[in-house]
Amino acid sequence: MGLHILVVNDDGPPNPHSSPYVHSLVRELQSRGHTVSVCLPHTQRSWIGKAHIIGQTVKPLYYRPPPPSAPAAGLSHEAEQNGGVALSEGQGERGDHGTIHTRPHPKPGVEEWILVDGTPASCVQIGLYHFFQDRGPVDLVVSGPNYGRNTTAVFALSSGTLGGALEAAVCRVKAIALSYAFFTKNHDTGIIRKATKRGVDVIEALWRAWPGDGSVDLYSVNVPLLEGLEEGKVVYAGMLQNYWGPGSCFTEVDGSVDGEEEDEERIREEEGQVEEGLQEGGHKHAPHTHKHFKWSPRFVDVYKSVDEAGEGPGNDGWVVKVGNTSVTPLKANFFQTATHLHGTELKLSRQPKRSMTFGMEPAHGSQEERGAVIEEPALQKPTTKQAEQLEDLLLRSKISPVYALVEYNDAYVQPLILSAMESLLPAHGYTLVKPPSTWSATSNPDISLSSLLPSPDAKILQIMPYESLDFEYAATHSSTTLLNSYMIRKALIRKHFLSATVDAWVSKHPDSVLKMHVKRAEAFEVDYAEFLDDALVEAWDLRASLEKNEQLLEEGKEEEMEWWILKPSMSDRGQGIRLFCRMEQLQVIFDQWEVGNDEEDEDEEGEQENEGDGDDDEDHITTSHLRHFIAQPYIHPPLLIPQLNNRKFHIRVYVLCVGALTVYVYRDMLALFAAKPYTPPTFSLDNDENSSELDLDAHLTNTCRQTSKYDTPDPDLVHLFWSLPLPSSQKQSIFTQICAVTADLFEAAARSMSIHFQPLPHAFEAYGLDFLVDAGGTTWLLEVNAFPDFAQTGQECSDVVRGFWRGVVGKAVKGFVTGNAGGEEEDGMVKVREVDLGRR
Repeated sequence: MGLHILVVNDDGPPNPHSSPYVHSLVRELQSRGHTVSVCLPHTQRSWIGKAHIIGQTVKPLYYRPPPPSAPAAGLSHEAEQNGGVALSEGQGERGDHGTIHTRPHPKPGVEEWILVDGTPASCVQIGLYHFFQDRGPVDLVVSGPNYGRNTTAVFALSSGTLGGALEAAVCRVKAIALSYAFFTKNHDTGIIRKATKRGVDVIEALWRAWPGDGSVDLYSVNVPLLEGLEEGKVVYAGMLQNYWGPGSCFTEVDGSVDGEEEDEERIREEEGQVEEGLQEGGHKHAPHTHKHFKWSPRFVDVYKSVDEAGEGPGNDGWVVKVGNTSVTPLKANFFQTATHLHGTELKLSRQPKRSMTFGMEPAHGSQEERGAVIEEPALQKPTTKQAEQLEDLLLRSKISPVYALVEYNDAYVQPLILSAMESLLPAHGYTLVKPPSTWSATSNPDISLSSLLPSPDAKILQIMPYESLDFEYAATHSSTTLLNSYMIRKALIRKHFLSATVDAWVSKHPDSVLKMHVKRAEAFEVDYAEFLDDALVEAWDLRASLEKNEQLLEEGKEEEMEWWILKPSMSDRGQGIRLFCRMEQLQVIFDQWEVGNDEEDEDEEGEQENEGDGDDDEDHITTSHLRHFIAQPYIHPPLLIPQLNNRKFHIRVYVLCVGALTVYVYRDMLALFAAKPYTPPTFSLDNDENSSELDLDAHLTNTCRQTSKYDTPDPDLVHLFWSLPLPSSQKQSIFTQICAVTADLFEAAARSMSIHFQPLPHAFEAYGLDFLVDAGGTTWLLEVNAFPDFAQTGQECSDVVRGFWRGVVGKAVKGFVTGNAGGEEEDGMVKVREVDLGRR
């Protein structure tokens, strides 16, 4: 992946006092096979933003770093007596921090950096266009590592490190601003080495995953200089909007302290000013006191704002504070607010006037005049032109902008949603708003959604986690609200309800495809393992199968025994799934879960709504906490692909439901593979009661399970379905079956289980459906997930999720924002069923 990387910074050449990190970064990049060109300011240029110095003739110097055998320049304090920087020309023999020269080295192949008496932005321009052309075009600009953090708006708006990256971005070159957040200036070189490795790891990962839709121009990365930083997470985070507190960032100092004025001259000058004032009647303001001002930024304001914001989404400051690395995607522009005013005219008048205001009003009823204003002379009849303007504005006011709360709480999905909205929706049609960092409809019932909106009639789009959605507000404002989830949908997402839904539909519609594409399930409830036998009294098919298996075992026909799969109804991430073929095995499973379970039963309604939630490391199943289970005949043998090591796989299908009710299947699907080659489940007479005898890694295809179990999971776990080495006709047959099953399933839930599945006209929802194909080519529905774990797609197949969310915005959101139904453009969304439930 060797890149040509231009490194710039705002701290200047290597220096233990002000620029200790840049040489170690350059060396790490070079060790990874990248071509590195360096252009830096010749001295400290912090807090200068994206400035250029007008009228200046920029002159270069040439810095030669120490040889590879020497320590990285800037990290050692041995050169403090020399000011820490590279020695001047002629002193190169002592230069373990490198040397500076006024002329370039005449021989090729000598490592030489460019130093200019300019700004970080100037370094970018000069590095891109005036040096290093023989190395080919620059792929990426890395600005930094900054000596200190660049989190939150107060720091970022003035940062020279961000300024350099922004300059590269407006030159249409990808850029990353890298900063090291220190908590003490007594740096351990070992920690800096780890920070440098972490920084380069992040740089390379961002390059590989850079969105191709233009949604990101640059990233701001902040690595904390802490012991154990390599164990911290790398977290996408928005930039915290904060402000300076009251008061100045400058400290006054006496203007004479630097000796530039003699006391006698200053005294006479002051006397003359006072005398002049008295002669003119003493009506002048008191003379200014001559003083100087020292830059003394109040960093406490920034740190206080981070603490006050807390751990809410979007807080890059908090991510670094708790020891994680923050990654903030940015565009090279100023964020535009009040976009509903775009295209309207602000009228100016020199005459006394009264005004008629349309647009936003503050939520608490003040008369702050924001929005488009039509003005007319006071006490005069409007002219024809003014009347036409008024009529036009009244028409505009009927098309209210949509206020969008887009806080999906998923760093993988959030930027994809925003990118889809930016590309498909008119900029003036919606305004992104941000709730308080700790707000959600359930955790803060005293804060209503209406208190966050500019007016009670405002249209609001909520794309948030289930528990954060304000369903109560939506119920009373259905005509002005669009939600990204239905409130009630357990008929699909709980496994025992799903089984009941299919059974109810098939009993009334025996010709439904669900009959041949959903395995029959035995649902039962178990509080404690000792009551398992009682719980299975009415599980007729299961008991009959297990009894038959006992007979086959006695006859020595183990290969004919029917295997069953056990699934907790309300678990996810593959937790609690087991295989069994005898009653004794099933009892052992529940006995193992019973160990350590002394807690009281919890409310069965406390299921995890989000497929991605849960423990990442262990299979924590407690019988009395889950209670509901299903058992289904195990699908054997599955379809296997020799070219992919004969591993079992299931198909992840993304489905969109809009209103009440249109169902779409997204054509681009994923194939999620097991970690090990498939082996048929076998029964062991030597250990006939141990259900853990089976290696579940060959049978379970949940990538969350494999990612958490293995430190380095097989990267070959996720494939694009349409790229699988299968005949095209077979893949098309599978897709046709999936569409038919999905269509019948959602209609079955909506019509036969209306108590437990209630599509809302003012809502939409994304689902993840899992299907398994058997060796005969029949496609079987496994389960339905609300708020599916999109991150399991991985970066290599992220275009699937990106395309799906574009389809979601196009089909479900665009009409709400623009007032016009979405077109039938080719977006991969296949409409499979439209059901009129009579809800408007």
